[in-house]
Amino acid sequence: MHRTEPTRSLDSATPEAGPKSQTRTLTPPPLTRVEGEGRLIVRIRDGKVTDAQLAIFEPPRFFEALLRGRAYTEPPDITARICGICPVAYQMSALAAIEAICGIDVTGPAADLRRLVYCGEWLESHALHVFLLHLPDFYGQDSGVDLARSCPELVRRGLAVKKAGNTLMSVVGGRPIHPVNARVGGWYRAPDRMELRRLTGELERARDIAADTARLAAGLDFPDDDIRQPFVALHQPGAYAIERGRIRCTDGFDIAPAEYDDAFVEHQVPWSNALQSTLVDGRAYLTGPLARFALNAATLAPAAREVARAIGLQPPERNPYRSILVRCVEMVHAATEALRLIDAYTEPDPPAIPAPPRAGTGHGATEAPRGLLHHRYTTDAVGTILDAKIDPPTAQNQRAIEEDLRGVVQRHLDLPDQELTLLCERTIRNHDPCISCATHFLTLDRTHD
Repeated sequence: MHRTEPTRSLDSATPEAGPKSQTRTLTPPPLTRVEGEGRLIVRIRDGKVTDAQLAIFEPPRFFEALLRGRAYTEPPDITARICGICPVAYQMSALAAIEAICGIDVTGPAADLRRLVYCGEWLESHALHVFLLHLPDFYGQDSGVDLARSCPELVRRGLAVKKAGNTLMSVVGGRPIHPVNARVGGWYRAPDRMELRRLTGELERARDIAADTARLAAGLDFPDDDIRQPFVALHQPGAYAIERGRIRCTDGFDIAPAEYDDAFVEHQVPWSNALQSTLVDGRAYLTGPLARFALNAATLAPAAREVARAIGLQPPERNPYRSILVRCVEMVHAATEALRLIDAYTEPDPPAIPAPPRAGTGHGATEAPRGLLHHRYTTDAVGTILDAKIDPPTAQNQRAIEEDLRGVVQRHLDLPDQELTLLCERTIRNHDPCISCATHFLTLDRTHD
Protein backbone atom coordinates (compact mmCIF):
# COMPACT_ATOMS: atom_id res chain seq x y z
CA MET A 1 0.00 0.00 0.00
CA HIS A 2 1.37 3.40 -0.89
CA ARG A 3 0.19 6.98 -0.64
CA THR A 4 0.32 9.30 -3.61
CA GLU A 5 1.37 12.81 -2.67
CA PRO A 6 -0.83 15.65 -3.93
CA THR A 7 0.51 17.38 -7.03
CA ARG A 8 -0.60 20.13 -9.39
CA SER A 9 0.28 19.99 -13.06
CA LEU A 10 2.71 22.69 -14.27
CA ASP A 11 0.31 24.04 -16.89
CA SER A 12 -2.70 24.23 -14.63
CA ALA A 13 -4.27 27.43 -13.45
CA THR A 14 -4.17 28.18 -9.78
CA PRO A 15 -7.53 29.88 -9.06
CA GLU A 16 -10.08 27.82 -7.17
CA ALA A 17 -12.76 28.68 -9.72
CA GLY A 18 -12.80 30.69 -12.87
CA PRO A 19 -14.28 31.16 -16.33
CA LYS A 20 -15.62 27.99 -17.91
CA SER A 21 -13.13 28.35 -20.76
CA GLN A 22 -10.20 28.08 -18.39
CA THR A 23 -8.07 24.95 -18.65
CA ARG A 24 -6.77 23.42 -15.45
CA THR A 25 -5.98 20.10 -13.85
CA LEU A 26 -6.58 19.48 -10.17
CA THR A 27 -4.98 16.54 -8.37
CA PRO A 28 -5.95 16.59 -4.68
CA PRO A 29 -4.77 14.01 -2.16
CA PRO A 30 -6.20 10.52 -2.66
CA LEU A 31 -9.55 9.77 -1.13
CA THR A 32 -9.68 7.54 1.93
CA ARG A 33 -12.68 5.61 3.23
CA VAL A 34 -13.11 3.44 0.15
CA GLU A 35 -11.17 0.36 -0.89
CA GLY A 36 -8.66 0.72 -3.68
CA GLU A 37 -6.90 3.33 -5.76
CA GLY A 38 -7.97 5.19 -8.86
CA ARG A 39 -8.51 8.54 -10.48
CA LEU A 40 -11.59 10.42 -11.57
CA ILE A 41 -11.05 12.44 -14.76
CA VAL A 42 -13.77 14.95 -15.61
CA ARG A 43 -13.70 16.73 -18.97
CA ILE A 44 -15.69 19.91 -19.44
CA ARG A 45 -16.22 21.79 -22.69
CA ASP A 46 -18.31 24.94 -23.18
CA GLY A 47 -19.83 24.59 -19.74
CA LYS A 48 -20.88 20.95 -20.22
CA VAL A 49 -19.40 17.78 -18.75
CA THR A 50 -18.42 15.69 -21.76
CA ASP A 51 -16.90 12.76 -19.88
CA ALA A 52 -16.35 11.33 -16.41
CA GLN A 53 -13.95 8.41 -16.21
CA LEU A 54 -13.47 6.35 -13.09
CA ALA A 55 -9.95 5.16 -13.81
CA ILE A 56 -9.05 2.05 -11.83
CA PHE A 57 -5.34 1.50 -12.26
CA GLU A 58 -4.54 -1.13 -9.64
CA PRO A 59 -3.08 -4.21 -11.32
CA PRO A 60 -5.42 -7.17 -11.79
CA ARG A 61 -4.85 -10.14 -9.48
CA PHE A 62 -5.84 -12.87 -11.96
CA PHE A 63 -8.01 -14.94 -9.64
CA GLU A 64 -9.96 -16.32 -12.59
CA ALA A 65 -6.73 -17.46 -14.26
CA LEU A 66 -5.27 -19.08 -11.14
CA LEU A 67 -8.49 -21.07 -10.61
CA ARG A 68 -7.99 -22.88 -13.91
CA GLY A 69 -6.51 -26.30 -13.35
CA ARG A 70 -7.60 -26.39 -9.70
CA ALA A 71 -9.94 -28.96 -8.20
CA TYR A 72 -13.65 -28.15 -8.09
CA THR A 73 -13.50 -28.18 -4.28
CA GLU A 74 -11.06 -25.25 -4.12
CA PRO A 75 -12.93 -22.12 -5.34
CA PRO A 76 -14.72 -21.41 -2.02
CA ASP A 77 -11.43 -21.05 -0.17
CA ILE A 78 -9.49 -19.38 -2.99
CA THR A 79 -12.12 -16.79 -3.91
CA ALA A 80 -12.68 -15.88 -0.25
CA ARG A 81 -9.24 -14.28 -0.42
CA ILE A 82 -10.45 -11.75 -2.98
CA CYS A 83 -11.85 -9.55 -0.22
CA GLY A 84 -11.31 -9.37 3.52
CA ILE A 85 -14.66 -7.65 4.11
CA CYS A 86 -17.00 -9.78 1.99
CA PRO A 87 -15.31 -13.21 1.81
CA VAL A 88 -18.57 -15.04 2.56
CA ALA A 89 -20.13 -13.56 -0.57
CA TYR A 90 -17.36 -15.02 -2.72
CA GLN A 91 -17.58 -18.37 -0.95
CA MET A 92 -21.34 -18.64 -1.33
CA SER A 93 -21.42 -17.63 -4.99
CA ALA A 94 -18.65 -20.13 -5.71
CA LEU A 95 -20.45 -22.87 -3.81
CA ALA A 96 -23.69 -22.21 -5.66
CA ALA A 97 -21.94 -22.45 -9.03
CA ILE A 98 -19.96 -25.61 -8.21
CA GLU A 99 -22.94 -27.35 -6.62
CA ALA A 100 -24.99 -26.59 -9.73
CA ILE A 101 -22.41 -28.55 -11.71
CA CYS A 102 -22.47 -31.39 -9.17
CA GLY A 103 -26.25 -31.51 -9.38
CA ILE A 104 -26.85 -31.11 -5.66
CA ASP A 105 -28.88 -28.68 -3.59
CA VAL A 106 -27.93 -27.98 0.01
CA THR A 107 -31.15 -27.63 1.99
CA GLY A 108 -32.42 -27.67 5.58
CA PRO A 109 -30.22 -26.67 8.52
CA ALA A 110 -27.03 -26.65 6.41
CA ALA A 111 -28.62 -24.11 4.06
CA ASP A 112 -29.84 -22.08 7.03
CA LEU A 113 -26.26 -21.87 8.27
CA ARG A 114 -25.21 -20.37 4.95
CA ARG A 115 -27.86 -17.66 5.25
CA LEU A 116 -26.85 -17.15 8.87
CA VAL A 117 -23.16 -16.60 8.17
CA TYR A 118 -24.12 -14.26 5.33
CA CYS A 119 -26.15 -12.21 7.82
CA GLY A 120 -22.96 -11.85 9.85
CA GLU A 121 -21.15 -10.50 6.80
CA TRP A 122 -23.89 -8.00 6.05
CA LEU A 123 -23.69 -6.74 9.63
CA GLU A 124 -19.93 -6.29 9.73
CA SER A 125 -19.64 -4.85 6.22
CA HIS A 126 -22.56 -2.44 6.49
CA ALA A 127 -21.38 -1.33 9.95
CA LEU A 128 -17.91 -0.59 8.60
CA HIS A 129 -19.34 1.46 5.76
CA VAL A 130 -22.00 3.33 7.74
CA PHE A 131 -20.04 4.24 10.87
CA LEU A 132 -16.46 4.59 9.63
CA LEU A 133 -16.65 5.37 5.92
CA HIS A 134 -19.93 7.16 5.20
CA LEU A 135 -21.08 8.97 8.36
CA PRO A 136 -17.91 11.13 8.54
CA ASP A 137 -19.09 12.85 5.35
CA PHE A 138 -22.30 13.98 7.04
CA TYR A 139 -20.50 15.11 10.20
CA GLY A 140 -17.85 17.11 8.35
CA GLN A 141 -15.04 14.77 9.45
CA ASP A 142 -12.08 13.60 7.38
CA SER A 143 -11.99 10.07 8.77
CA GLY A 144 -13.57 7.52 11.04
CA VAL A 145 -10.88 8.33 13.60
CA ASP A 146 -11.92 11.98 13.57
CA LEU A 147 -15.55 10.95 13.95
CA ALA A 148 -14.58 8.77 16.91
CA ARG A 149 -13.00 11.80 18.57
CA SER A 150 -16.05 14.01 18.08
CA CYS A 151 -18.77 11.33 18.52
CA PRO A 152 -17.13 8.50 20.49
CA GLU A 153 -20.36 6.82 21.60
CA LEU A 154 -21.70 6.71 18.04
CA VAL A 155 -18.57 4.96 16.77
CA ARG A 156 -18.46 2.63 19.79
CA ARG A 157 -22.00 1.52 19.01
CA GLY A 158 -21.08 1.00 15.38
CA LEU A 159 -18.12 -1.15 16.34
CA ALA A 160 -20.44 -3.23 18.52
CA VAL A 161 -22.54 -4.00 15.43
CA LYS A 162 -19.42 -4.92 13.46
CA LYS A 163 -18.21 -7.13 16.30
CA ALA A 164 -21.54 -8.98 16.40
CA GLY A 165 -21.21 -9.72 12.70
CA ASN A 166 -17.58 -10.82 12.99
CA THR A 167 -18.39 -13.07 15.95
CA LEU A 168 -21.20 -14.73 14.00
CA MET A 169 -18.83 -15.31 11.09
CA SER A 170 -16.31 -16.85 13.48
CA VAL A 171 -18.75 -19.27 15.07
CA VAL A 172 -20.23 -20.46 11.79
CA GLY A 173 -17.34 -19.91 9.38
CA GLY A 174 -14.40 -20.75 11.59
CA ARG A 175 -12.87 -17.25 11.68
CA PRO A 176 -14.04 -13.69 11.05
CA ILE A 177 -11.88 -13.01 7.98
CA HIS A 178 -11.56 -15.48 5.12
CA PRO A 179 -13.70 -18.19 6.84
CA VAL A 180 -12.60 -21.78 6.27
CA ASN A 181 -15.57 -23.92 7.37
CA ALA A 182 -17.70 -23.85 4.20
CA ARG A 183 -17.26 -26.67 1.71
CA VAL A 184 -18.90 -28.04 -1.41
CA GLY A 185 -21.95 -29.90 -0.14
CA GLY A 186 -22.27 -28.11 3.19
CA TRP A 187 -19.85 -27.58 6.07
CA TYR A 188 -16.78 -29.23 7.55
CA ARG A 189 -18.29 -28.74 10.99
CA ALA A 190 -21.70 -27.53 12.11
CA PRO A 191 -21.86 -25.43 15.30
CA ASP A 192 -24.04 -26.77 18.09
CA ARG A 193 -27.16 -24.96 19.21
CA MET A 194 -25.62 -23.54 22.39
CA GLU A 195 -22.71 -21.95 20.47
CA LEU A 196 -25.21 -20.00 18.43
CA ARG A 197 -27.58 -19.15 21.26
CA ARG A 198 -24.74 -17.43 23.11
CA LEU A 199 -24.75 -14.84 20.31
CA THR A 200 -28.34 -13.69 20.81
CA GLY A 201 -27.51 -10.87 23.23
CA GLU A 202 -24.96 -9.32 20.85
CA LEU A 203 -27.32 -9.66 17.90
CA GLU A 204 -30.23 -8.09 19.77
CA ARG A 205 -28.02 -5.14 20.67
CA ALA A 206 -26.83 -4.88 17.05
CA ARG A 207 -30.45 -4.83 15.85
CA ASP A 208 -31.36 -2.06 18.28
CA ILE A 209 -28.26 0.02 17.44
CA ALA A 210 -29.00 -0.30 13.73
CA ALA A 211 -32.59 0.87 14.27
CA ASP A 212 -31.41 3.83 16.37
CA THR A 213 -28.82 4.72 13.74
CA ALA A 214 -31.44 4.64 10.99
CA ARG A 215 -33.54 7.16 12.94
CA LEU A 216 -30.45 9.32 13.56
CA ALA A 217 -29.37 9.18 9.91
CA ALA A 218 -32.85 10.08 8.69
CA GLY A 219 -32.28 13.57 10.09
CA LEU A 220 -29.05 14.17 8.17
CA ASP A 221 -28.74 16.73 5.38
CA PHE A 222 -28.80 14.79 2.09
CA PRO A 223 -27.66 16.46 -1.13
CA ASP A 224 -30.09 16.12 -4.02
CA ASP A 225 -29.39 13.35 -6.53
CA ASP A 226 -31.59 11.10 -8.60
CA ILE A 227 -30.17 8.08 -10.37
CA ARG A 228 -32.15 6.74 -13.32
CA GLN A 229 -30.30 3.51 -14.10
CA PRO A 230 -32.27 0.25 -13.85
CA PHE A 231 -31.88 -1.63 -10.57
CA VAL A 232 -30.74 -5.27 -10.59
CA ALA A 233 -30.86 -7.63 -7.60
CA LEU A 234 -31.74 -11.15 -6.59
CA HIS A 235 -35.38 -11.84 -5.81
CA GLN A 236 -36.66 -14.75 -3.74
CA PRO A 237 -40.39 -15.18 -3.07
CA GLY A 238 -41.17 -14.83 0.61
CA ALA A 239 -37.64 -13.83 1.67
CA TYR A 240 -35.31 -10.87 1.36
CA ALA A 241 -32.86 -12.42 -1.10
CA ILE A 242 -29.33 -12.87 0.18
CA GLU A 243 -27.78 -16.23 -0.63
CA ARG A 244 -30.09 -17.43 -3.40
CA GLY A 245 -32.77 -16.32 -5.83
CA ARG A 246 -33.44 -15.27 -9.40
CA ILE A 247 -31.96 -12.15 -10.96
CA ARG A 248 -34.60 -9.47 -11.39
CA CYS A 249 -34.41 -6.03 -13.01
CA THR A 250 -36.73 -3.08 -12.54
CA ASP A 251 -36.90 -2.95 -16.35
CA GLY A 252 -38.85 -6.18 -16.25
CA PHE A 253 -36.65 -9.21 -16.82
CA ASP A 254 -36.51 -12.09 -14.34
CA ILE A 255 -33.86 -14.72 -15.07
CA ALA A 256 -32.06 -17.62 -13.43
CA PRO A 257 -28.37 -17.16 -12.55
CA ALA A 258 -27.59 -19.60 -15.39
CA GLU A 259 -28.92 -16.97 -17.82
CA TYR A 260 -26.62 -14.23 -16.54
CA ASP A 261 -24.45 -14.12 -19.65
CA ASP A 262 -27.54 -13.63 -21.82
CA ALA A 263 -28.51 -10.44 -19.97
CA PHE A 264 -25.19 -8.76 -19.14
CA VAL A 265 -22.06 -7.94 -21.13
CA GLU A 266 -18.55 -7.01 -19.93
CA HIS A 267 -16.57 -4.24 -21.62
CA GLN A 268 -12.90 -3.36 -21.45
CA VAL A 269 -12.28 0.39 -21.35
CA PRO A 270 -8.82 1.92 -21.79
CA TRP A 271 -8.88 3.92 -18.54
CA SER A 272 -9.67 1.02 -16.19
CA ASN A 273 -8.21 -2.35 -15.29
CA ALA A 274 -11.66 -3.37 -14.05
CA LEU A 275 -14.09 -4.64 -16.67
CA GLN A 276 -17.34 -2.72 -16.83
CA SER A 277 -20.66 -4.54 -17.09
CA THR A 278 -23.75 -3.27 -18.86
CA LEU A 279 -27.07 -4.68 -19.92
CA VAL A 280 -26.92 -6.30 -23.35
CA ASP A 281 -28.29 -3.10 -24.91
CA GLY A 282 -25.31 -1.15 -23.51
CA ARG A 283 -27.10 0.62 -20.67
CA ALA A 284 -25.59 0.94 -17.22
CA TYR A 285 -27.39 -0.60 -14.26
CA LEU A 286 -26.99 -0.49 -10.50
CA THR A 287 -26.79 -3.28 -7.95
CA GLY A 288 -26.54 -3.02 -4.17
CA PRO A 289 -28.71 -1.80 -1.28
CA LEU A 290 -30.84 0.62 -3.33
CA ALA A 291 -31.55 -2.13 -5.87
CA ARG A 292 -32.35 -4.75 -3.23
CA PHE A 293 -34.66 -2.38 -1.40
CA ALA A 294 -36.45 -1.40 -4.61
CA LEU A 295 -37.08 -5.01 -5.60
CA ASN A 296 -37.53 -6.70 -2.23
CA ALA A 297 -38.70 -4.20 0.40
CA ALA A 298 -41.94 -6.12 0.98
CA THR A 299 -40.01 -9.16 2.21
CA LEU A 300 -37.89 -7.39 4.82
CA ALA A 301 -38.26 -8.69 8.36
CA PRO A 302 -41.14 -6.92 10.14
CA ALA A 303 -38.72 -5.05 12.43
CA ALA A 304 -36.82 -3.73 9.41
CA ARG A 305 -40.02 -2.77 7.57
CA GLU A 306 -41.16 -0.85 10.63
CA VAL A 307 -37.89 1.09 10.80
CA ALA A 308 -38.12 1.93 7.10
CA ARG A 309 -41.69 3.15 7.60
CA ALA A 310 -40.73 5.21 10.66
CA ILE A 311 -37.97 7.09 8.81
CA GLY A 312 -40.03 7.64 5.66
CA LEU A 313 -38.00 5.31 3.47
CA GLN A 314 -40.06 3.97 0.57
CA PRO A 315 -39.12 1.91 -2.48
CA PRO A 316 -37.75 2.80 -4.88
CA GLU A 317 -35.27 5.14 -3.19
CA ARG A 318 -33.23 6.76 -5.97
CA ASN A 319 -31.08 9.25 -4.08
CA PRO A 320 -27.73 7.45 -3.58
CA TYR A 321 -26.84 9.76 -0.68
CA ARG A 322 -29.74 8.13 1.18
CA SER A 323 -28.30 4.67 0.62
CA ILE A 324 -26.96 4.95 4.18
CA LEU A 325 -30.58 4.64 5.36
CA VAL A 326 -31.08 1.46 3.37
CA ARG A 327 -27.91 -0.03 4.81
CA CYS A 328 -29.17 0.72 8.33
CA VAL A 329 -32.47 -0.98 7.53
CA GLU A 330 -30.59 -3.95 6.09
CA MET A 331 -28.56 -4.19 9.31
CA VAL A 332 -31.82 -4.39 11.26
CA HIS A 333 -32.96 -7.10 8.86
CA ALA A 334 -29.70 -9.07 9.06
CA ALA A 335 -29.70 -9.08 12.87
CA THR A 336 -33.39 -9.99 13.03
CA GLU A 337 -32.98 -12.74 10.46
CA ALA A 338 -29.94 -14.13 12.30
CA LEU A 339 -31.94 -14.27 15.55
CA ARG A 340 -34.77 -16.09 13.75
CA LEU A 341 -32.41 -18.65 12.24
CA ILE A 342 -30.67 -19.26 15.57
CA ASP A 343 -33.99 -19.73 17.37
CA ALA A 344 -35.09 -22.37 14.84
CA TYR A 345 -31.69 -24.04 14.44
CA THR A 346 -31.10 -27.75 14.63
CA GLU A 347 -27.68 -29.17 13.90
CA PRO A 348 -27.44 -30.73 10.42
CA ASP A 349 -26.50 -34.39 10.48
CA PRO A 350 -24.36 -34.90 8.50
CA PRO A 351 -22.99 -31.38 8.04
CA ALA A 352 -22.30 -32.06 4.33
CA ILE A 353 -23.80 -34.19 1.59
CA PRO A 354 -21.82 -35.99 -1.14
CA ALA A 355 -20.86 -33.81 -4.08
CA PRO A 356 -19.23 -35.98 -6.76
CA PRO A 357 -17.43 -34.18 -9.61
CA ARG A 358 -19.08 -33.88 -12.99
CA ALA A 359 -18.36 -32.20 -16.30
CA GLY A 360 -20.41 -29.10 -16.91
CA THR A 361 -20.89 -25.40 -16.40
CA GLY A 362 -22.49 -23.90 -13.31
CA HIS A 363 -23.56 -20.41 -12.29
CA GLY A 364 -23.99 -18.96 -8.81
CA ALA A 365 -25.29 -15.56 -7.73
CA THR A 366 -25.64 -14.09 -4.25
CA GLU A 367 -26.05 -10.61 -2.77
CA ALA A 368 -22.76 -9.31 -1.44
CA PRO A 369 -23.23 -6.26 0.80
CA ARG A 370 -22.31 -4.07 -2.18
CA GLY A 371 -24.53 -5.90 -4.67
CA LEU A 372 -24.97 -8.85 -7.00
CA LEU A 373 -21.98 -11.21 -7.23
CA HIS A 374 -21.97 -13.78 -10.02
CA HIS A 375 -19.62 -16.74 -10.52
CA ARG A 376 -19.41 -19.16 -13.44
CA TYR A 377 -17.24 -22.29 -13.58
CA THR A 378 -16.69 -25.03 -16.17
CA THR A 379 -15.23 -28.38 -15.06
CA ASP A 380 -14.27 -31.65 -16.69
CA ALA A 381 -15.43 -35.10 -15.61
CA VAL A 382 -12.92 -35.36 -12.75
CA GLY A 383 -13.73 -31.90 -11.41
CA THR A 384 -10.78 -29.93 -12.80
CA ILE A 385 -11.71 -26.31 -13.42
CA LEU A 386 -11.36 -25.44 -17.10
CA ASP A 387 -12.72 -21.90 -16.97
CA ALA A 388 -13.77 -19.38 -14.33
CA LYS A 389 -15.56 -16.04 -14.52
CA ILE A 390 -16.32 -13.71 -11.59
CA ASP A 391 -18.47 -10.58 -11.87
CA PRO A 392 -18.07 -8.49 -8.68
CA PRO A 393 -20.53 -5.72 -7.75
CA THR A 394 -18.13 -2.82 -8.27
CA ALA A 395 -17.35 -3.86 -11.84
CA GLN A 396 -21.08 -4.03 -12.50
CA ASN A 397 -21.67 -0.63 -10.87
CA GLN A 398 -18.71 1.21 -12.37
CA ARG A 399 -20.55 2.54 -15.45
CA ALA A 400 -23.49 3.70 -13.31
CA ILE A 401 -21.12 5.45 -10.88
CA GLU A 402 -19.51 7.31 -13.78
CA GLU A 403 -22.91 8.42 -15.05
CA ASP A 404 -23.90 9.52 -11.54
CA LEU A 405 -20.69 11.54 -11.23
CA ARG A 406 -21.24 13.17 -14.61
CA GLY A 407 -24.61 14.44 -13.50
CA VAL A 408 -23.36 15.61 -10.10
CA VAL A 409 -20.49 17.59 -11.63
CA GLN A 410 -22.74 19.09 -14.30
CA ARG A 411 -25.13 20.42 -11.65
CA HIS A 412 -22.30 21.91 -9.58
CA LEU A 413 -19.86 23.35 -12.13
CA ASP A 414 -19.76 26.67 -10.33
CA LEU A 415 -18.33 25.17 -7.15
CA PRO A 416 -14.67 25.85 -6.38
CA ASP A 417 -12.36 22.96 -7.19
CA GLN A 418 -11.94 21.88 -3.57
CA GLU A 419 -15.67 21.76 -2.89
CA LEU A 420 -16.38 19.96 -6.16
CA THR A 421 -13.70 17.39 -5.37
CA LEU A 422 -15.20 16.70 -1.95
CA LEU A 423 -18.63 16.33 -3.53
CA CYS A 424 -17.26 13.83 -6.05
CA GLU A 425 -15.65 11.85 -3.24
CA ARG A 426 -18.95 11.79 -1.34
CA THR A 427 -20.76 10.67 -4.49
CA ILE A 428 -18.37 7.76 -4.95
CA ARG A 429 -18.60 6.75 -1.29
CA ASN A 430 -22.37 6.48 -1.59
CA HIS A 431 -21.82 3.39 -3.69
CA ASP A 432 -19.24 1.86 -1.32
CA PRO A 433 -16.98 0.64 -4.13
CA CYS A 434 -14.71 -2.27 -3.29
CA ILE A 435 -11.92 -1.88 -5.82
CA SER A 436 -9.39 -3.92 -3.87
CA CYS A 437 -8.36 -4.43 -0.29
CA ALA A 438 -6.22 -1.27 -0.41
CA THR A 439 -7.38 1.99 1.15
CA HIS A 440 -6.93 4.83 -1.32
CA PHE A 441 -9.03 5.61 -4.33
CA LEU A 442 -9.46 8.99 -5.87
CA THR A 443 -7.56 11.81 -7.43
CA LEU A 444 -9.57 14.27 -9.52
CA ASP A 445 -8.49 15.84 -12.80
CA ARG A 446 -10.86 18.58 -13.92
CA THR A 447 -10.05 20.17 -17.25
CA HIS A 448 -11.89 22.87 -19.17
CA ASP A 449 -11.35 22.99 -22.93
